[in-house]
Amino acid sequence: MSVTIQRQDFDVAAEIDALTKDRADIGAVVTFTGLCRDEDGRLAALELEHYPGMAETEIARIVAEADTRWPLQGMRVIHRVGKLAPGDRIVLVVAASRHRQAAFEAANFVMDFLKTRAPFWKKEHTGEGAGDWVDAKEADDAATERWR
Repeated sequence: MSVTIQRQDFDVAAEIDALTKDRADIGAVVTFTGLCRDEDGRLAALELEHYPGMAETEIARIVAEADTRWPLQGMRVIHRVGKLAPGDRIVLVVAASRHRQAAFEAANFVMDFLKTRAPFWKKEHTGEGAGDWVDAKEADDAATERWR
């Protein structure tokens, strides 16, 4: 189980390979890659900030909880910070298990809680250069309720 917060981009295939190399016990790998979208052309960039140390600790807690709920053989979470352009990768979740359903559910669980519990802040920059902080979404909170 591994959690990284970084500015640089990540290579999805390389992360899968690192997690599964020389492992014959893994029968399924599920990945989720979150991308910065342009919000119908109005977004020039998305700026992500985090609380260093606390963000990694909270994501590690979420991953550990997923590991107690599903029989995982491994998990990798990478979250980027800094100023990202539309189309850039923001987050990667890789869940490995003996069976696909556990990997799917664990990846989904981690993303739902990552959006609500990890201390990240997003600022949207428009073409005019203005920046507005993004409020938390009720839909994200509602998504976590299904896991209770």
